[in-house]
Amino acid sequence: MEPRRRSLHGRRVAGVVLWVVLLVEIESSSAGRSRFDSGSGDVESVLRPCDYVENGERLGQSLRSSRRLFEVQIPGFNSSNLESLGVLDFNGGFLCDIVAVGDEADNDLDLDVRDVSDYYSSWSSGANETLKKYNIEVCAPRWKDHIPCLDNAGALAKLRASTRGEIWERHCPRRGTMCCLIAAPRNYKLPIRWPKSRDEIHYSNVPYIQFLADKGGENWIKQVGNTLKFPCGDIQSTLGVHRYLDRIGEMLPGIGYGSRTRVALDIGCGVASFGAYLFDRDVITLSIAPKDGHESQFALERGVPALVAVLATRRLLFPSQAFDLIHCSRCQVAWTRDDGILLVEVDRVLRAGAYFVWSPQDDQDIVRTDMEELAKRLCWEQVGNDGHLAIWRKSVNNVCLKSRPSDIGPPLCDTTVDPDKTWYVPLQPCITLLPENGLGGYLLEWPTRLSTPPRRLETVVMDAGIAKPQVFKSDHRYWHAIVESYLRGLGLHQEEFRNIMDMRAMYGGFAAALVSQKVDWWVMNVVPLSGPNTLPAIYDRGLLGVSHDWCEPFDTYPRTYDLLHAVGLFTHEQPRCNIAHIVLEMDRILRPGGWVLIRESNEMADRVQALAKSMRWKTRILETESGPFGKDKLLSCQKPLWHN
Repeated sequence: MEPRRRSLHGRRVAGVVLWVVLLVEIESSSAGRSRFDSGSGDVESVLRPCDYVENGERLGQSLRSSRRLFEVQIPGFNSSNLESLGVLDFNGGFLCDIVAVGDEADNDLDLDVRDVSDYYSSWSSGANETLKKYNIEVCAPRWKDHIPCLDNAGALAKLRASTRGEIWERHCPRRGTMCCLIAAPRNYKLPIRWPKSRDEIHYSNVPYIQFLADKGGENWIKQVGNTLKFPCGDIQSTLGVHRYLDRIGEMLPGIGYGSRTRVALDIGCGVASFGAYLFDRDVITLSIAPKDGHESQFALERGVPALVAVLATRRLLFPSQAFDLIHCSRCQVAWTRDDGILLVEVDRVLRAGAYFVWSPQDDQDIVRTDMEELAKRLCWEQVGNDGHLAIWRKSVNNVCLKSRPSDIGPPLCDTTVDPDKTWYVPLQPCITLLPENGLGGYLLEWPTRLSTPPRRLETVVMDAGIAKPQVFKSDHRYWHAIVESYLRGLGLHQEEFRNIMDMRAMYGGFAAALVSQKVDWWVMNVVPLSGPNTLPAIYDRGLLGVSHDWCEPFDTYPRTYDLLHAVGLFTHEQPRCNIAHIVLEMDRILRPGGWVLIRESNEMADRVQALAKSMRWKTRILETESGPFGKDKLLSCQKPLWHN
């Protein structure tokens, strides 16, 4: 049979679909072996059911009817004709998570930017009648830098202990208690744009006098009129950051900035100059610090990836083997406390064969000795030490750890400890072993790893089964086409954006497409807890990300992101969360002048638009590549600048 050709907005796309996936309803009492009748009576295919996962939980057998995913075997199919791959939903449309474009197809799906807001509102007026109208008050001015889960005074007052940094960890208020809009402070200005923001920012946007007093004498930061400038950096080098990075390269000839080393973590980041200057070497660095000194806010204002986070009593929100390089210069972390439990956490997120770069504060010879002894017990190899800077390399296998005497700690974790489970998980006083099959290690060099299916896709619990690499490739091609259409059709001026968040990132395809098209933005890929944990695969691609539950606020300051991107997020989270609270949280972290792009079903797009207008956002509903009668729409919003 000749492959059929179909038109997609005037483009000719050739090919046939290899995988046919049906989501069907079956009785819970039915046998595990079912049959599919093609209707002709002469073709039968054996169907193999797989458990269907909804909202992160496997459906129980007590349900009278449960969903199953079936793989259909098509007799006589010639796989040599394969040029495109896709997964269809019940309505015959592509699933928003996994959409395919063939290898030989034109990868320029047209995003029709025709504004259909008036038409669509009229068409869905019946739904509008039932939408809630929100009259949201404005927060008090003292909330201008409020982070709900880190500024919960009531919960902090009830803490039984705080000696290990518990006061800097998440303590979220009861859901829905924060229902007001945080206005921009009276003297707030639209941020200076990257790359100029690397070297100077508006003082009125981060007016922390005490921080200037503490750090100004160290030549980290200097106030010049209404700007803050960063003359030298925040690391142990009077010659500046570039010379410091060169020194690390001299001590580690094989570090390979921008090839072998792509993803870094800076702990106790100061004003994030380490990460800011690594961009010049094609290394993306996530800077973390507690809220006490506002370092993360300085970093984000500069346009550097940052998160308010602390090593205290819980795991960091990153998967195992996430970072190629971890840096800590004069950071005030008690690495050797509790038998080295904090350094054990660093070991968990450090990739096999990756490097830990550390320099102590002045006059800490005892701490240096204790660190060297602890690193040896972790089986790290010291590969550099110039008297000020010490560098260790993590083992590439478990041989050393398994050969240690039984009385040497920290102990090894047993197989029941999941190294990738992080949400509110206490720090584990044991070392997680590397996978014996090498997953997470031996990655291809950057940028090849960006487009290559990561081996850790094998660990992702999802319906696709053996088709995961094909799904990944299709997702990669799809987002390359969509991002190209976004940039071309929405009028997004690249110089006006820097800090981007993908709120439901899946494989990080949106972020990868921006990198491929050389857009000078960075993306925080957020993987919701309610879906499959794809975060290890995102890091294996050379991208940044974090786990999060969107029923709770995110750990960042107000006014820190230029663009929020969400695909299917509200439909996915609606059974668990109040979507009005998610939109309110989006407003909190979005900069004035920032944009929101939301791809949702027709009904949900209408509901979210009503909420967006309650936030004072300018909104319009646009057609997607699925056309005027497609199953989804693109809601485009912009937040205006208004002061309290």
